[in-house]
Amino acid sequence: MKTAAFACRLSLSLLLLSAAGAAQATISHDALIHHAVVDNPAQHPTFTVRVVGKGQPMLLIPGLTCPGAVWDEAVAHYQKQYQCHIITLAGFGGTAPAATLAEPLLPAVRDQLLAYIKTQKLNKPVVMGHSLGGFMALALSTAQPDAIGPLVIVDSLPFLAAVQNPDATVETVRPMAEQARQRMKNGQPLAARRPMVAGMVTDTARQTQVARWGVASDAPTVAQAMYDMYTIDLRDDISRIKQPVLVLGAWAPYAQYGSTKESTRAIFAQQYAKLPQVRIELSEAGRHFLMYDDTAWFLAQSDAFLKQPAVAKK
Repeated sequence: MKTAAFACRLSLSLLLLSAAGAAQATISHDALIHHAVVDNPAQHPTFTVRVVGKGQPMLLIPGLTCPGAVWDEAVAHYQKQYQCHIITLAGFGGTAPAATLAEPLLPAVRDQLLAYIKTQKLNKPVVMGHSLGGFMALALSTAQPDAIGPLVIVDSLPFLAAVQNPDATVETVRPMAEQARQRMKNGQPLAARRPMVAGMVTDTARQTQVARWGVASDAPTVAQAMYDMYTIDLRDDISRIKQPVLVLGAWAPYAQYGSTKESTRAIFAQQYAKLPQVRIELSEAGRHFLMYDDTAWFLAQSDAFLKQPAVAKK
């Protein structure tokens, strides 16, 4: 595979989006079903939460510029057996930005999510994340492995910048990331976003929605989030993750650039080489928004993973 083509696809997904287990033994079934959420938004200014459903806790984290609504199909599927905590980062998809932009932003989001999990007494929640959300899922689990349950990572990597060059380091990519951050602070009109979003999702109505979310997002927040993604390398840190992890990826739309399923899998395998318990599956048809493009496959893969005894008991 031409790594530059795969890098282009993942870069666009960040720059242009700018992108069922049994109850825990320590908590009774009734306690999970009737767990009440009394939130204090002031404690987590970097994100908002919508809670839907009953059962084992699940956090759903969207990608860059997308609100929690990107997970609507997944929530409809899981809400009868999971209490879904649907995250939207402040400033994404038309939501109000935080009064003060944290720099760096993603470590602040990570710490506030971990505090939210503790405050809400969420026992090893499943974390499902798309793109930037997948990166955040990894960050949560590397920071506090004992606090997090199984992870479902949707088309995301622990160090985006290394797709083009596996030898890249945070220091070597920092100048490029800074230039991109400065450009992105000005935002981008819908007409410019729509054609490039078309490479990430198949359905034209979805393309329009994703592009509109991007336009409605707070440009400085998006720029900072993108910068953090390029300048945080989790490839070594993921060795601390104790949970089973399912990684779902896309490759088919980029075959025209020389990609193959095998070469794409090799890139994922290289990035996740130090993750102890990982399973990597690639969609035959889906683009970056796998939950939109290959919904049945995405849900079937996630269901099978979460129902495994070794996963459900985590």
